[in-house]
Amino acid sequence: MKKWNLILLCLILYAVDLHAQTYLSLAPCLTNDAGTIPQKSNLALEIGRQWDVFSLGIDFGKTSLGKVQGRDTTAYIELRPNLNIFQQGRFTNTFTAGIGYIFNSRQSLMTELTSGIEYACSNQVHFNVYFGQYYYSGRTDASTVTFFGISAMYYFSPSKAQPLISQPRK
Repeated sequence: MKKWNLILLCLILYAVDLHAQTYLSLAPCLTNDAGTIPQKSNLALEIGRQWDVFSLGIDFGKTSLGKVQGRDTTAYIELRPNLNIFQQGRFTNTFTAGIGYIFNSRQSLMTELTSGIEYACSNQVHFNVYFGQYYYSGRTDASTVTFFGISAMYYFSPSKAQPLISQPRK
């Protein structure tokens, strides 16, 4: 019986994988934190898969491009599920809720809530203007920061993303 369960699981995963596109995204942003422009700058590179309205990516980045004092670092890794909420023509409203880990930081747990407006230049190239909040927490302290950024996304195969809600054509 266990053999058939394993075979069924493999077939389901294969079927789900057939309907997904792999993407790569570069996403710089600015936060409203105190400091110089490099200290306020954030840079992220995400690789992931998209299935219709849902995508799941792994984000690698830095919470600040400025110099860090002491042993704290700004390098992080984050899991970022994303949902395409509404689509009108080439524009899509997106929502992302992420969770990540900042390496060697006093506030090592990072969570994110982001909303954006994505524009599909073509089936393979999309741009997104996004804004949201990062929440950082550690053992003895916590903080939050808002941000605004842009991203460029490249799909290795043409995107077939569909919205949860779309306007009917007249």
